[in-house]
Amino acid sequence: MSKEFERRSKEKLPVVAICYDFDKTLSPDDLQAQGYIQSVGYDVEAFWKESNGLAEENEMDQNLAYMFTMMQKAHGKLLFTKDTLRKYGSQVKLFPGVETWFSRIREYGKSRGVIVEHYIISSGLKEMIEGTKVAGEFEKIYASSFYYDKDGVAQWPAQVVNYTSKTQFLFRIEKGTLDVNDAGVNDYFAPEDLRIPFRNIVYIGDSDTDIPCMKLVNSYSGHSIGVYNPETNDKRKVYKMMEDRRIKYFAPADYSEHSELDALVKAIIDQTSSNEKLMSLHYQNKKEQERTATKSESPEDKEKQKLILDLENSHSFKQTHSVISLLKQFKSWNPKEKQQLIAIAESNKQVALIMHDSDVAEFYDALEQSH
Repeated sequence: MSKEFERRSKEKLPVVAICYDFDKTLSPDDLQAQGYIQSVGYDVEAFWKESNGLAEENEMDQNLAYMFTMMQKAHGKLLFTKDTLRKYGSQVKLFPGVETWFSRIREYGKSRGVIVEHYIISSGLKEMIEGTKVAGEFEKIYASSFYYDKDGVAQWPAQVVNYTSKTQFLFRIEKGTLDVNDAGVNDYFAPEDLRIPFRNIVYIGDSDTDIPCMKLVNSYSGHSIGVYNPETNDKRKVYKMMEDRRIKYFAPADYSEHSELDALVKAIIDQTSSNEKLMSLHYQNKKEQERTATKSESPEDKEKQKLILDLENSHSFKQTHSVISLLKQFKSWNPKEKQQLIAIAESNKQVALIMHDSDVAEFYDALEQSH
């Protein structure tokens, strides 16, 4: 049975999409390291060493490896269900200000005539993110997840999000095709019809796994922000990302009101509010020009208009003679075109001063006699 996907259309107001990694971007540590790994009797470092070793030895995706290791280590210790993972998600710590950030930024956007939407794009576990205090703040959570049987027990990976596959979700957000199985993400959209153009996308992350998204957002005039832990104040990663031109800005992962990050994101919203007014005017002008061109101009009409403009802009006698030679191939002119050509002969000295040259005189004599 085929599913009809819900798609979001472009609103009258501009939309800013703020996309977040989760681990070490909204939370100080990995999701799994804040209770789950300890509950299955493992040291955090030993767990990741075993998981990454499994990936290396078997040419396995690192995210699949950690998902397998999580399931395997749960045997005999806890029931590996969606509810269990959400319970551990509820224990996850958040950076300062995160709990009130999303509503505050939405309200600020509203005050500037901008709709602000929040999205998660993470290699972490969707079920654990769904258990956090802020899960309800996101339009969509794109993250790795499991397939569960009728009893809610995890059986198999349903979605694996690694650092390169993260980029597809930016295109889904751009076009409003948010369902992960909606092939409409591959459809062509005219620039003016994109729901959230990349210039209005903000990506906030902390590490190498975010680089493909950051690079993509940057390349289309969006905004990428690197964050670092405000307690350790370790800026090495953001300095490296800035040096490699992966990010435009960096700030402490402090989401409190009046923080550096708060001021930065509000400045982006302010810029969007102003810029989208200009973009709207640009698209209106473009559509008007296209309607006019479609309504009246054949290929011959377009060529004649091009040459008339070339004659009007002629800056030398040589250029005038060259354009006249091309104009002479046309034998009929409508009243508007004749009026334009006569006006050029009177206003442009590069035409007026050689009106008695044989080729120019011949062309204008024929123009007067044409119908």
